[in-house]
Amino acid sequence: MVLAAPYLLIANVCVQFIEDGAPAWLHLAVLWAIWNILKMLWLGPVSAVLPIRARVRESVTARRERASSPAEADDAEERAVVDAISIR
Repeated sequence: MVLAAPYLLIANVCVQFIEDGAPAWLHLAVLWAIWNILKMLWLGPVSAVLPIRARVRESVTARRERASSPAEADDAEERAVVDAISIR
């Protein structure tokens, strides 16, 4: 969102130039700057949400792995016992 500040400055300067009698094509520069301001303002919250969402997914995956690990260890022990019995 900080990246929107230079575009705001550019739009403001161009508007001031237009009011002072600069060529009308500067309106395109104002529109370009406003478009980029909107993109940067939208990108700020999105770039904050994406890492949070990734962390939540990581913690859910880790929690599931921790929950399934004891069961897998028990299964491995049972298989070892069965293998030991069937070998004898």
